Amino acid sequence: MACRFRQYVLRHFHLLPILTSCYNSVMKSDAYKISLTEIFLTFAKIGITGFGGGMAIVAMVERVCVHEKNWITSEEFMHGLAFGQILGPFSLNVCTFTGHHLRGIRGGILAAAGFLLPSFLLVSLLSWVYFTYNKLPQLQAALKGTNPVIIGLIVVVAIDMGRKQIRGSNGALMAAVAFCAAVFFKLNAAWILLGAALWSLCSSYYRRRFT
Repeated sequence: MACRFRQYVLRHFHLLPILTSCYNSVMKSDAYKISLTEIFLTFAKIGITGFGGGMAIVAMVERVCVHEKNWITSEEFMHGLAFGQILGPFSLNVCTFTGHHLRGIRGGILAAAGFLLPSFLLVSLLSWVYFTYNKLPQLQAALKGTNPVIIGLIVVVAIDMGRKQIRGSNGALMAAVAFCAAVFFKLNAAWILLGAALWSLCSSYYRRRFT
């Protein structure tokens, strides 16, 4: 009796098609959910091949997660990069942010672990090699040769992100002010981001209020 009454209410008020559509959309999203194994292996690959650290790693994470796998949008990635500037190494933080976006806390933990494990093993090995053979001129020359490449990668990332995210005169002004604050005044990135957030909030309020 209760079952028939429930079916009558759903059909009479046209709720059955809506609930069916919602159920199908949820099942479809679950079917295409990224596996935890794929998250771990993807970030482990980034950890193995991502030389240069810092923005060089960020460039690789953006290329893989935004452009190749379409796991996260460019705007969401930039938000994660901004959050990552607040505390700790931002390259690790942006990996954790992306993993959490995909599969919650477990995804964030596995993304961070996958990214860190190759680096930990490789740096441990290289540390032993360096402190054992650091007097060799061949090793010193090889290490010096990598520095310009790393700087070039960072510049490429900055130009690419600037073209996508800096829109209009207001965005260009904020970017220039942030650059001057970091280079000439040596302000911490957290203070620069806080100032940018306050400026954006005030600008948005002013536009809604007076335009």
